[in-house]
Amino acid sequence: MSVERLKIPEPISGGIILSYRCNSRCKHCMYACSPRWKGDWMSEEDAGRIIEILARKLSKAPPGLIGVNYGVHLTGGEPFLNFELLLKATKMAEEAGLPFTFVETNCFWCRDDRTTREMFSELKAAGLDGVLISVNPFLVEYVPFERIKRAVRIAEEVFGGNVMVYQRLFYELFDRIGLKGTLSFEEYLRRIGRSSLAYMELLPMGRAVYKLAHLFKGYPASKFFGLSCRRELIRDWHIHIDNYCNFIPGYCGGISLGDARELDKLCSEGIDLEEMPILKHLLTDLEGLYRLAADLGYEEREEGYISKCHLCLDIRRYLVRRGSFPELKPIEFYEHLDD
Repeated sequence: MSVERLKIPEPISGGIILSYRCNSRCKHCMYACSPRWKGDWMSEEDAGRIIEILARKLSKAPPGLIGVNYGVHLTGGEPFLNFELLLKATKMAEEAGLPFTFVETNCFWCRDDRTTREMFSELKAAGLDGVLISVNPFLVEYVPFERIKRAVRIAEEVFGGNVMVYQRLFYELFDRIGLKGTLSFEEYLRRIGRSSLAYMELLPMGRAVYKLAHLFKGYPASKFFGLSCRRELIRDWHIHIDNYCNFIPGYCGGISLGDARELDKLCSEGIDLEEMPILKHLLTDLEGLYRLAADLGYEEREEGYISKCHLCLDIRRYLVRRGSFPELKPIEFYEHLDD
């Protein structure tokens, strides 16, 4: 394959980000979601087009199979902040034949049994296959654990076995200690201990590299020279398409491979890397990206970097303010990392 062009593999699973707006601003959020984002919800027209494209590309997948890295999840931000759009997208997915769709939620809205059951039931009747309920030490800073417990109980009544609690280890831990209400992360560390985080899939990227860097060892930038992000950028599973129709590779918030409404063209013709210098360096060697930024005044962090994703993001965060780079989208992502 020419270094000058990159062909995008056809996706086999992923998520549709209806908005980056969220009631929470979790310290580990890969997409820097928070209440400070403008709503900018995906339009029904764009949602329909994206769903139609994904339904066509995922048509051979077995129906009814859901999992964290399988199927297509409707997500955010927090999708239940706009239940009308969530319900509409679910109906469009059902009509288009999109296999194994599920919604991801933090359960902030599950204030009583009746409302929780009604909303889950309405989504099930519209064609939703299942639910992913998030629970972790960062989320319970904002969402009372009672609401999460209610969501799990009622979701299992409505969706049966198609309910994923991610991660159940923390659900059981909070249940065991009798958690009521919310719990600050500082209090969590005091009561539970830092060692418990070893069991969490805490990816050192997104907001985590700034809010949680103290939990990791820092390394000089040179530690990551010689490494590339090719595998992450061209993987075909668990891609994301956001409300601005950016095609986001994997978990790489703030990077767009192009307009997902033109996914057929992206997959067949590829993208011109000469127009995307940051992406070109990420596909070959992070040192090249570092040198590009250094020439524009970027200085290495004294504290170091906890991962190659940290180095990449910190450089991108610097460059997005100093030039026009079409692969750095949405720009608002970089503005909300400190929320």
